[in-house]
Amino acid sequence: MPRKQKYPHLLGSKWTAHQKTEGWRHFQVANRKQEGPWVFAELVASCDPTVRLWVNAQQLKNRSLWQPGWQPLSDLTLDTEPAEF
Repeated sequence: MPRKQKYPHLLGSKWTAHQKTEGWRHFQVANRKQEGPWVFAELVASCDPTVRLWVNAQQLKNRSLWQPGWQPLSDLTLDTEPAEF
């Protein structure tokens, strides 16, 4: 019997970064690879397909870094400094 694949629904999933990554926040998983016990996801920026990066799929579970789906930026707790009055 084949082993159960880790992160079976990773390919094609959409993610929103809490902080800008390579200048963008919205990404989609275009590719996945497994190297030993590790699974990696190739993220492609939704507005610029030339921006690509590989991340460990476990990082996508960290809700302080990534949110599943494309979230409106107004819904994120953005790390911005308060305006001075």
